[in-house]
This record gives sequence, C-alpha cells and structure tokens, in this order.
Amino acid sequence: MSEDCIFCGIVDGEVPSRTVYEDENVQAFLDATPLSRGHTLVIPKNHHERVADMPDGDRDAVFEALGRLGPAVEAAVDADGLNVGMNDGEAAGQEVPHVHGHLVPRFEGDGGGAVHSIVRTLPDLSEDELDDIADAIVTNDQG
Repeated sequence: MSEDCIFCGIVDGEVPSRTVYEDENVQAFLDATPLSRGHTLVIPKNHHERVADMPDGDRDAVFEALGRLGPAVEAAVDADGLNVGMNDGEAAGQEVPHVHGHLVPRFEGDGGGAVHSIVRTLPDLSEDELDDIADAIVTNDQG
C-alpha cells in the first residue's frame, strides 16, 4: 500500500467509495468524476503504478473483473456500448499512479469517440518502420 495513494485509501476503507464489486484481489467502484453515468474503475488491491508492474495474479484478477463487470455496468445504466481502457503512465493520461481500468458506458449521440480518437495526429509510417517496430516489440518482450 502507498500512504499517499487515494486508491489505496479506498482499499483500506479510509476514503469512501461506491464499491460495486470486491474480492481478495480487486475492488471496483464508481468513478468520483465520471465521464458518463455508471463510469466504473477496477483496481488491484495491491499498489502497482503501471500494468507491467503487476504480478500475474493481480493482472489476471483485474482483467477478469473488467470482463465480468462490463456487462453489469452496461445493463445498470441501459448503455448502448462500453469503452474499456487503461491510461498507463503519466504521458498516457494516468492521473492516479495506481493501476486502474475504466468501464465507461456509452450512449448513442453522447459525443464521445472511439479509442482511436485519443490521438489526433496519426503517424505516417513506412512498411520498413512498421517492420522495425514489430521487431523491437518482439525483442523487448520480457514474457
């Protein structure tokens, strides 16, 4: 646990939340500053700043809970769809340095966009650059 982490405070019961699911590894609660009705966060109970920092058990528990809760969140607010995502690192928009997945209900005409709307300036990559990137990912995979 991290003493100055708001999500660790929620896990410890020191910070109030509207918890919708909890087990020994994860906790899910409504986002205090929601992007839409029903916006839910899923966190590992153990403090990890980045997805790659999580041991297999915590990572698997978070992603299992995201998959399990998605349909329940969508049904609870009668949503037309659902964005599931994570901001991993400050440059990616992560505001709380504790891994958390977002379940964001979507509604026809809500003005939101797809995950492809995150970046507004798309890279112009050659076939060689794409090959180099693919090779680098394979080389750097620690799995």
